[in-house]
Amino acid sequence: KATVTEITKNFIVVDCKAKMEGMIPIEEFKNGNELDKIKVGSVIDVFLERIESFKGELVISHEKAKKINVWKKMEKVFETQEELTGYITGKVKGGYICTVDSLPTFMPASQIDVRPLKKVDHLMNTPVKVIATRIDKNRGNVCTSRRAVLEKSKNAEIAEALKNLKEGDICESIVKATVDWGIFLDVNGVDALLHVSDLSYGRVKKPHDLVTIGQKLKVKITKIDTKTNRISASVKALTEDPYENLSKKYAVGKIYEGTCTKLMDYGCFVKLEEGVEGLIHNSEISWVNRNIQPSKVLSASQKIKVKIVSIDKEAKRISLSYKETLDNPWEKLSKTIGEKFSVKIKNITDKSIFAELDSGLVGMLHYKEISYEENIDDLKKFKKNDIINVKIIEIKDDKIRFSKRALDEDPMDWFRENNKK
Repeated sequence: KATVTEITKNFIVVDCKAKMEGMIPIEEFKNGNELDKIKVGSVIDVFLERIESFKGELVISHEKAKKINVWKKMEKVFETQEELTGYITGKVKGGYICTVDSLPTFMPASQIDVRPLKKVDHLMNTPVKVIATRIDKNRGNVCTSRRAVLEKSKNAEIAEALKNLKEGDICESIVKATVDWGIFLDVNGVDALLHVSDLSYGRVKKPHDLVTIGQKLKVKITKIDTKTNRISASVKALTEDPYENLSKKYAVGKIYEGTCTKLMDYGCFVKLEEGVEGLIHNSEISWVNRNIQPSKVLSASQKIKVKIVSIDKEAKRISLSYKETLDNPWEKLSKTIGEKFSVKIKNITDKSIFAELDSGLVGMLHYKEISYEENIDDLKKFKKNDIINVKIIEIKDDKIRFSKRALDEDPMDWFRENNKK
């Protein structure tokens, strides 16, 4: 302890024990408003560095005394998580320097606020409340957090507000923000999340298509997590689940009208009514192509007729078929075995020709069925998009076999006609 005996322009003179005087540079008192509080006769803490310098003077420091005191205090408040007052005095890589009673501490950028800040000018060199989050005595390092103080205060407010809420309550809320996966609400001053899946029983593309910022929304509290102070809300919980009485409206095997809502690589979603959607798988779109791209046949918002293939009430899934509402070309074709057709060559492989009927169905003409000579070089006589005449000789497992030589006279018939063996 030392008593201030004189204040000059550059130094503060203090009287230490045994009537020994020492001088402390005025710069050590310029952090905060400390210089304004010091007067002649004030008692301050000093750290004795050396009894005598090369000039024969007492070497003391007020700054180091404060740091030692602050470090001792920091060790205590780290255990109790007591709040401290600090000043953000500079920016460094990864965060900021927060000075607490002359002790520089590191504040990570993520700990300056509960949300990322683009600018921190308004916080520089102003008193802020912080908590020590990490302390390393060997290295003399301390990490502090302003965010922890803000969250602590916010959590206390939320905990108090949650006392007036319980699961199942129906409340008025205000839309604060929207994201692709949900809506953030203000429920009696507490933040709540309305997930996109809880907006409607139907498919919702984007929440902002249904609500606007500031809009009032009636919701039902579905879950309150007291550990994290998180609230989940729902709008669809206020309405009747359309799947409950689905069997009264829809039956497997019947045809209904719907609207295409979303085209995917694997199929098309069709809305039968509000909150009730089914899926047409790729294999149920066309009789001709089992793996056709839905966008080549259907389009969004198109009204179509569909046949219900199956209903899974528990999983809330409905399988639909579009091709079942159309004429099945395979049924008609099965009655034409042995008939002659003109077909268009679509592709030629190393052993076969694939050709298309007028109905769009594709069949195969093997090289052995081109002529009775069964010469593989016969494939070279044809090219893509040629029109040829063939006869259907077999239809099995949705596969068609063509024959071109079946239109010609069989050379073996000469033996029968002339009674030759």
